[in-house]
Amino acid sequence: MTTVKTGDTVRIHYTGTLTDGSRFDSSEGRDPLEFTVGAGQIIPGLDGAIPGMEVGEEKTVEVPCDEAYGPVNPEARQAIPREGIPDDIPLEIGSRLQMQAPDGQAVPVTVVAADDATVTLDANHPLAGQDLTFAIALVEIV
Repeated sequence: MTTVKTGDTVRIHYTGTLTDGSRFDSSEGRDPLEFTVGAGQIIPGLDGAIPGMEVGEEKTVEVPCDEAYGPVNPEARQAIPREGIPDDIPLEIGSRLQMQAPDGQAVPVTVVAADDATVTLDANHPLAGQDLTFAIALVEIV
């Protein structure tokens, strides 16, 4: 039987959970995730677990935060004056917004704190600092 090697395009089904067992993502009910192995299209810890798998094989992969979305970067949090934010922008804790970086690129941020004077925005990925577990099944080598 053929096994996956770097450079192959594959399709997998997956369920991602946190260390407390809560599910943060899954391909359940959707098409399998398609990507090229080793091309940097998915997190490194999951990408590195695919070579050597055979179609139909299932396994569980533990991915430390350094091989997922990295550690939390305190410099990615920024308090900005509340008056600099338009009134129609929702500022509830947990709201996801987009800011524009100086180079024009869109940066997703999360509102993590707000008071009368400032709003603190966090540009870390929501899963930064988290160790992840993936239950994966190789569906196809394209």
